[in-house]
Amino acid sequence: MPATELPFTDAEFSRRLEKVRAAMREKDIDVLFVEDPANMAWLTGYDGWSFYVHQGVLVFHDAHPIWWGRRQDANGAVRTVWMDDDRVAAYPDHYVQSTVRHPMQTLAALIREHGHGRSRVGVELENYYFSAKAFLTMQEELPEASFVDATALVNWQRAVKSEEELVFMRRAARISEKIIDGVFDRIRPGMRKTDLVADIYADAIRGTEDAWGDYPSIVPLLPSGSDAAAPHLTWDGRHIEPETATFFEIAGCYRRYHAPFCRTVFLGTPPRYLLDAETALVEGLEAGLDAARAGNTASDIARALGAPLERAGIDRSARCGYPIGVSYPPDWGERTVSLRVEDDTVLEAGMTFHFMPGLWMDSWGLEITESIVIMPEGPAECLCNRPRALFVK
Repeated sequence: MPATELPFTDAEFSRRLEKVRAAMREKDIDVLFVEDPANMAWLTGYDGWSFYVHQGVLVFHDAHPIWWGRRQDANGAVRTVWMDDDRVAAYPDHYVQSTVRHPMQTLAALIREHGHGRSRVGVELENYYFSAKAFLTMQEELPEASFVDATALVNWQRAVKSEEELVFMRRAARISEKIIDGVFDRIRPGMRKTDLVADIYADAIRGTEDAWGDYPSIVPLLPSGSDAAAPHLTWDGRHIEPETATFFEIAGCYRRYHAPFCRTVFLGTPPRYLLDAETALVEGLEAGLDAARAGNTASDIARALGAPLERAGIDRSARCGYPIGVSYPPDWGERTVSLRVEDDTVLEAGMTFHFMPGLWMDSWGLEITESIVIMPEGPAECLCNRPRALFVK
């Protein structure tokens, strides 16, 4: 029988499935194979740390989806998906990491069994979890099928969040606030970074009174001093130095929904160049938030941000944000819209973004960011509520 404690209502899952089927019709796809775990979870509710082996969901136009994966993980599927147990299919364990057989052979057999051996099959070609070997095996096993690149087809249907999803994201934001508050309270010169990271994880997982903490899709990022020029460094056993800036890139996570949030802490007296950068960045953030309105475009946000930075002589060429929501490692972005001047995607109410204009210069870095929701009227709502500033201690 279906899982009894689903995170969303039947109506919500039905809404999602119909959106995906409509997108399949537009691309003339008969059956869609989804291997991205975030898309699997969004469509079916499946949630488990099993994405290191081949698994996925088959979406049909005229029948409920089928979850397919490793036999031992089928036990997790029947406990988390909304479909009946007969819509859970599994392959034996001797297919796992075998050199003489491949799990996709069983998926191809399942596709043939349901009458789609000669159909147009959609696959997520540009995806972390769908290997070249998997695709080659599908081609070999389904020689009469036609394969359609369905990269991000489901991701785009996730772009506008329902009210049920926004409840989860606001709960994640409360956890993000708790993490950042804890960082500022605890950080001090001489403290080992690894101890601070342990506290970050404790706050993230304990969550808040009404929201337990899920594991975030990215580990805490917290480079200091000149290392803050590199945005994706993690931590080590070194001690935090006085008169340095450390940015903290974290995300509260609730039931796989994320609210990324970044703030920078300076221990001591900040130098003038950092204060000037803070002024320009905050001005750009607030201009971008004002431009983040339904009917405007992703590029409008980027241009609004860029003007104050350009006046301050700060050259920032990277994109300044990306969509967020449900996700699994190694990334909490949804991989569709990019907030940059080349992207003219029209903003719709209910879209959610990490507005992330980090500054990574040659010898220093500064991050002040916001997770935002596009509103039906007016500027974007910030999910977190903490000062938009360089934190000085």
